[in-house]
Amino acid sequence: MILRTAQSGDVAAVAAIWNREIRDGVSTFTTAEKSEAALVAEIAARGDAFMVAEEADEVLGFATFFQFRGGPGYAQTMEYTIHLDPSARGRGVGRQLLAALEDRARGAGVHVLVAGISGENTAGLGFHEKMGFSQVARMPEVGRKFGRWMDLVLMQKML
Repeated sequence: MILRTAQSGDVAAVAAIWNREIRDGVSTFTTAEKSEAALVAEIAARGDAFMVAEEADEVLGFATFFQFRGGPGYAQTMEYTIHLDPSARGRGVGRQLLAALEDRARGAGVHVLVAGISGENTAGLGFHEKMGFSQVARMPEVGRKFGRWMDLVLMQKML
């Protein structure tokens, strides 16, 4: 498996992975699918902060980080997102991808990495705990998807 910076040629695969989760999953509250044009711009703007895991010329997943909140006081605090193709789950791809992203974040001077996880996403909560993240907040019923209210769990890791 290769872990590398995302490129414009990865956009279709990233969109397919992300939009499947937007349509069918609980790991994101958004219901607006990502357009390929928007992803081209996002990948270009984030540079090394947008990574993919690739095997046999197939993108298995991606991870990216971005400033947690606006303003200079949050310049070293980043939120991140990670999504995998269902075929890549349970194979260690997520662990390797997150570890590589953390290394890049450290190199960029990031002090804290934040993950926002649906309270219904028990696999995601367990994954982050195993990766050294600590739960710092649970915000009841702040997200709405599939006709129901969902909790948002904030987890963080000091880098």
